[in-house]
Amino acid sequence: MNSQLIGQDLTLAAEEQDAGAPACVLSFNASDPTGASGIGADIATIAAMGAHALPVVTSILVRDTAEIFEAHELDSEAVVDQARSVLEDATIASWKVGFLGSAEGVSAVAEILSDYTDVPLVSYLPNLSWMDDDAQMAYLDAFRELILPATMVLVGSHNTLTDFLLPEWDAERPPSARELAVAAAEHGTDYVLVTGVQLPDQFIDNVLASPQGAMCGERFERFEASFVGAGDTLSAALAAILSSGTALDVAAAEALSFLDQALDAGFRPGMGGVIPDRFFWALPPGEEPPEGPAPEESVDLLDDTVPPLHSRNVH
Repeated sequence: MNSQLIGQDLTLAAEEQDAGAPACVLSFNASDPTGASGIGADIATIAAMGAHALPVVTSILVRDTAEIFEAHELDSEAVVDQARSVLEDATIASWKVGFLGSAEGVSAVAEILSDYTDVPLVSYLPNLSWMDDDAQMAYLDAFRELILPATMVLVGSHNTLTDFLLPEWDAERPPSARELAVAAAEHGTDYVLVTGVQLPDQFIDNVLASPQGAMCGERFERFEASFVGAGDTLSAALAAILSSGTALDVAAAEALSFLDQALDAGFRPGMGGVIPDRFFWALPPGEEPPEGPAPEESVDLLDDTVPPLHSRNVH
């Protein structure tokens, strides 16, 4: 066989391999040494959903499974260089934005996103109460101005999104998911996925909404545990499902179902919170996660700042 034919065979083989390759999801997030949140959570979740993660580290968290002690932001040029190098090599099908480290990091990431406006972006806004007040304000202002206009779906807990999008809200009732979506739309975001909406019974609601109203949702029975990494898990799952071309409402329902089961199988590796088991589906048949004694109180699923309970009881 001559060299020309060999080259043609290799090209055909590469094309066949690419056709069956998983979709690539580029994630901007912090490095979390516990693996509970941040880039480690994104990699595990995206892989569990059948896509391939392209992880770009934006900062380094110093934390355990109970709390965040401090964060060390990376130089914005280092963040840009990481992203540009892989973007020049691989084709991405969706983005995931998590914690970007600082207002400068937000600006750097926004510049990259602006070159790929046709790629769907899922942005997760965690609870940042652990940050210095001035740094937090600068970060949120930059996120609001630069990331929201590029965002397809903004994910966050009801409390966090209310404080961020409707800081002057003074009605006796909490804002609805639609009202949060209207506020997000004023900054250019198409949809919100709001979690932890309190219901009068033993359930909480999780709602995907546009400014026109709720599109889909899923109610969870209250989880009586302190979780770490639930928000990153949900948003990364949504980004991974969207990378396959799935319709948004279907993707949101699948992502919520995945989170529910991952929390149900969660485990406690240390003395702090419970980490979602993103590979719950890989447990041997008939094997169930252990359950602990009765819990003390219920907490917000996506609030990583709540103090840990002494018992582990997961749904």
